[in-house]
Amino acid sequence: MEITDVRVSLIEDHKLKGFATVTLDGVFVIRGIKIIQHSDRYFIAMPSRRQKDGSFRDVAHPISSEFRAQLEKIVMERYWEAVKRKSISVSV
Repeated sequence: MEITDVRVSLIEDHKLKGFATVTLDGVFVIRGIKIIQHSDRYFIAMPSRRQKDGSFRDVAHPISSEFRAQLEKIVMERYWEAVKRKSISVSV
């Protein structure tokens, strides 16, 4: 499976830094991937839905750790490119 497009929308919030939309093989789109800052680390969180018990469950997610790492790497690269273009100050 190939990641064919990644688009990032920046958010200026304390922890939530943006959203990503990822296209796979040019035929399948995942919207609502969150870009989150926690302490000095940035990571992605897959789109999720609140369950009846108040917990959250991912709507879509990678099956393998290898693909998750690949997805996180490219989303974060695009995030930093967008930050650089917008000249937004971020904490590291």
